[in-house]
Amino acid sequence: MTEMHLDGNAMAGSLGTVFSADITSASAQCDGCGLTEQLARAVVFGAPMGLIARCTGCGQVLLRYVSTPTSTSVDLRGIAVIRFPAPPPA
Repeated sequence: MTEMHLDGNAMAGSLGTVFSADITSASAQCDGCGLTEQLARAVVFGAPMGLIARCTGCGQVLLRYVSTPTSTSVDLRGIAVIRFPAPPPA
């Protein structure tokens, strides 16, 4: 039996409470295999109080997000580099 999963866009609302920029539009380089792609393409597993994003290349955990009534935690240790697109010129 395979676990049901979503794509990285499932994290937009939750991570929007922590990051002012849309983190799903950022490109992330996996610390494990070096694959760089938009975070929106990550494989995401979730539960009511947390999300886990995995690399599509090697399956390593890129990001962990946990929200409780008293705090929010984001663990990005599986990401070697994260790059946000530049805002459009004014």
